[in-house]
Parts: sequence; structure tokens; C-alpha cells
Amino acid sequence: MIPVNEPLLNGNEKKYLNQCIDTGWISSEGPFIKEFEEKMAAKVGRKFGIAVSNGSVAIDAAILALGIGEGDEVIMPTFTIVSCAAAIVRVGAKPVLVDCNPDDWNMNVDEIEAKITDRTKAIMVVHIYGLPVNMNAVIAIAEKHGLKIIEDAAEQHGQLYDGKPIGSFGEISTFSFYPNKHITTGEGGMIMTDDEALAEKCRSLRNLCFIPAKRFIHYDLGFNFRMTNLQAALGLAQLERLDEFIAIKRAMGKKYTSLLKDVKGIQLPLEKNNEAENIYWVYAIVLDDTVGFDAEGAMKKLAEKKIGTRPFFWPMHEQPVFHKMGLFKNETYPVSERVARRGFYLPSGLALRPDDIDVVCDAVRAILK
Repeated sequence: MIPVNEPLLNGNEKKYLNQCIDTGWISSEGPFIKEFEEKMAAKVGRKFGIAVSNGSVAIDAAILALGIGEGDEVIMPTFTIVSCAAAIVRVGAKPVLVDCNPDDWNMNVDEIEAKITDRTKAIMVVHIYGLPVNMNAVIAIAEKHGLKIIEDAAEQHGQLYDGKPIGSFGEISTFSFYPNKHITTGEGGMIMTDDEALAEKCRSLRNLCFIPAKRFIHYDLGFNFRMTNLQAALGLAQLERLDEFIAIKRAMGKKYTSLLKDVKGIQLPLEKNNEAENIYWVYAIVLDDTVGFDAEGAMKKLAEKKIGTRPFFWPMHEQPVFHKMGLFKNETYPVSERVARRGFYLPSGLALRPDDIDVVCDAVRAILK
């Protein structure tokens, strides 16, 4: 079986993990935490990094730190992972959705301004798969209407937009370090900001809102969102190789494209846009409407050939959990609905070998004959 993802863990991961074990620093108090935060923030061009237990709670903390709450609205893409909308809903705010683009699958920024009301507090940007959102347009809208920007950079570690690091935009940004990301800590995430007050609020929220002078007296309710020293050690070793990992991913994407560009019936990811070169977090494809089966059917056929795949995100406005809450009734976003049903991604992990890509592409050709 060629798995959909397999990380590369052949750098300093064992060395740093052994240091944690040898010194006994395995909790969230260990020295690798601060080093990982500082070096990740420097890589992204942010003043502050706050390591947390995963990328989803990074979004939760970001929403809370910005003071978004009951009755507020946040504009976001419908085509994304559920964590983004869940963080908004959990504080009593309302996600307001826009469709995605048909070419890069990022949020359609042309739809944002029409969704702004007097309750809108922020725009949540989510960079999808390999190319970034049109940040210049988002920033212009946010400045015009006095809105905050929350930047979910979970899928694009090391990506640049017009020469500036992804994750460096807006008031606050978030990262995920799940095993399929360019940098992994197994589970883990980070919040980034240039605002010292926001950084301090996020640090407090991740640590049960302890206060130094009277540790077990609480004036606010926080969470245990802490990252362990073990996770940070892993992340630091991964961060050391980020540029190498990006080169591997781009070589992978170019090989896939060269082998699949003449195959009829599929839309391939864009190699670049005006501001960025694709970083290929995953190599995603969308079946043409002329193909007689959908993504689920294609994935079953590829599984029979021992090829691992994963479906595209399912749109927020079609999620049963939100329908039960009375959200998004009668809303439709046709581009997102189509790509969710006809899109999936191929094996894209950093440990994927070039000859594995040959096998995968042969299998794709075979099922589309």
C-alpha cells in the first residue's frame, strides 16, 4: 500500500527526543518549547509564537483572544476543515460563508464585501492545499471596514505570498503540526501574532489562566492547550529542514504534473499564481463532470490498486452538525459543493518516493480509461 501520507523523521528528531528523556523534561515546562516558539516565529516573521496542543485549539484560542463572542460574525470559506467554523460557533458567534474559487480552491475574496454587516468582526482566511489566498484584496477589505484578520496557515508552512511569509498577515495566525504537515510534532499547533497583549492572552488561555503570583486562584477560565517538550523537540528538528521539505514537495508536485498533464478527465492543481508558487501540501485533483464516477468512486478504485487517497473537505454549509443548530439553511455554494464531491488528493507525504509517484500515476490513468 502506498499511504496517502508518511512523514520524514530522519533528522535530529531522535537526538532531541533523547535529550528530553535524559533530562526528564517531558512536560510543557521543558526548554524546547521556548526554542521552538522563537525559531518558528522568526521563520514566519512574527514577534511572538505560542505553542499549543494542536491546530484546532490554536484557532479556538485566537478567536477568544480577539474577544469575538455572542452575536458577532466572522466571514470565512465554506470549503475548509470543520475546526474553523467550530471555533466561531463555540463562542456564540456566527460563521458567515463564502464560496471557493474553481482553480485554486481558496476562498473567493470577491464575495467577502457583500457579506459584511454591522456585526462583522473579522475575516478568517484559510490557505487551502498549496496556494495562498489573495491577501492583498483581503487586507484592503479589512482596512476599509475596520475588521480583524485571522489567518489559518495550517497547510502552508514556509509558503510565501508576494515575498512575505504565510502566517505573517493579520492580527493573529495559526498553524497545525499534524503528521501530514510540512512540519510535524505528531499533534500540535502554534498561534502567531505581533501584538504582545494578544500573545499574553493566548499564553494564559492555553495554561488554565493560571496567574504567577497565586497559581491556583483563577480570575478567568482557560484550557489545557499546552504542547509538551517532547512535541516541541520533534518540531524543532523538523523546522531545521523546512526549506529542504519544501523543495521535496515542489519536486513531487512537478513530477505528478508532468505525468498527469495529458490525462483526460482531471483538473490538476495550478503550478503558481501571480503571488506564489505552489507548495503542494497535498497533490489534489478534481474529476471532470464527464467522468462517470465521483471522488468516492475513484478513491475506491485506487484503493483496490493499493493507493491511499483522501477526500476534499466537505463544505461547512452542508455539515449535519451545523444544520442541527439551524445554521446555513437553504445556503448553496456551487463551486465548493462540486469540488467536495469530485475532488480528492493523491499520496503526498514527504517520504513518498519518485517511483511511488510513477505507480500512483499509472493507477490514475488506468481507472480513467
